[in-house]
Amino acid sequence: MEAFEILTPLSIILCILGVFVGIIFGAIPGMTATMAIAIFLPITYALDLIDSLGLLLGLYVGGISGGLVPAILMNIPGTPSSICTTFDGYPMTQKGQGERALKVGITASLIGGAFSLAILYFFAPVLASVAIDFSSVEKFLIILFALTVIASLSSGSLLGGIFSGFLGVFISLVGFFADNNQLRLVPSFLENQLYYGFALLPVLIGLFAITQILQEAEKGMKTASHQKFEFDKKEKFSFKVFKGQWINTFRSSAIGTFVGILPGVGGSAASILAYSQTKNFSKNPDRLGKGEPEGVIASEASNNGLTGGALIPLLSLGIPGDSTTAVLVGAFLLQGIQVGPLFITQNPDLWSGIVWALVIANIVMFLLMFLAIKYMAKIVFVPKQIIYPIIIVMCVVGAYAINNGVLFDVWTLVLFGLAGFVFAKIGIQVAPLLIGFILGKDLEKYFIDSLKGSGGDLTIFFTKGPIAIVLWVLIFASIIFSLYQSWKSKKTGNDIRNAA
Repeated sequence: MEAFEILTPLSIILCILGVFVGIIFGAIPGMTATMAIAIFLPITYALDLIDSLGLLLGLYVGGISGGLVPAILMNIPGTPSSICTTFDGYPMTQKGQGERALKVGITASLIGGAFSLAILYFFAPVLASVAIDFSSVEKFLIILFALTVIASLSSGSLLGGIFSGFLGVFISLVGFFADNNQLRLVPSFLENQLYYGFALLPVLIGLFAITQILQEAEKGMKTASHQKFEFDKKEKFSFKVFKGQWINTFRSSAIGTFVGILPGVGGSAASILAYSQTKNFSKNPDRLGKGEPEGVIASEASNNGLTGGALIPLLSLGIPGDSTTAVLVGAFLLQGIQVGPLFITQNPDLWSGIVWALVIANIVMFLLMFLAIKYMAKIVFVPKQIIYPIIIVMCVVGAYAINNGVLFDVWTLVLFGLAGFVFAKIGIQVAPLLIGFILGKDLEKYFIDSLKGSGGDLTIFFTKGPIAIVLWVLIFASIIFSLYQSWKSKKTGNDIRNAA
């Protein structure tokens, strides 16, 4: 079998372990797939790339899927993409149908993940083959488009999203500038430490793990003692629930996959869009929100559809599809591999390994959760005051060890952890900032290369060819759409206040 010719026994074991740990992270409110990958990323430094990707992709699939457990049983989304799962999942639990709701969600998750994987397998190589011929001008415009989408569709204000993305770009420029052989944006007393800029891994862990822990500590670590649940004993799950729901299932999977392809949009947007479309096409829209499996199917199929969709721009263009795939970039960089248009053609075995690892991760996710959900559901009540100190130690050790014992990386971890905590309070959004940080150096590089090729003529960005024109149209369409959405949300808010 081809899978066992590419994946090693260790990579398969690590993939299974990653799914299990990812489910735990997804199921505990306040912990996410992104956080799980950020924490385990230092471990991959000692592994082969195939083995490390098996672990990280397992964490990715498990983390996204695990969010349905607290959403259905406690009305608390385990991950942002599980928001809409609470709308019908928790009412089903209140009716005594908790186990049925969980198994409906798990099955829909498997279908969504399989659908997105098929799209990834067939679409990513095609997109990459087209992108191989892109010059530095097109590459610059693609990154610029990614930044406009990230900024415009991130949570919060439009201005905050734009500022966050370009603040990340600014931070990425700290350090040595090859074109004039000088340091820039570096205080004199930190010249040695910041010669190559901030290390990616401590920045990732700080923003997505330390910041999250600080936010949870601010809210309070203790789990309410009254949060209990009982599984239904009368109404059992049956696959017949999907009879008449196949159009809903595949439509929601397609929405999740498409939204995943758009850089920076995120799982919550996919879930909300799929749920709203389900309500529009439902024969009984009034029942949605009151405990209908139809709503759980829409939400879970869409948010697992994201897993393959978000990898398409990452592997074919080198642009992270969301904050989680942005963290995955770190795994490639640690192994010295650059993702982008040449990745699939230059690394065919690695590409096949990624596809097979996702197949295994989705199957393992389904089996683990479907067969042992009664026991895995108890994960939601693991005391945070026990698990978070362990995570902090793992973060510090990982940051210190990644560059063979550089203490400044630990200070970077702390700095960005505190910065992320403050940023959340003043409206600066972490996901756009991180993706701006990752893409910033390439944005600058392609901009300078384009100017060198044109002799400093800025019109090259507008006259290069039809692809450049299409990209400019997409950039302006993204900006106009974001302005419209910002205006619409403000108008809705004003209408609600006036009505009150």
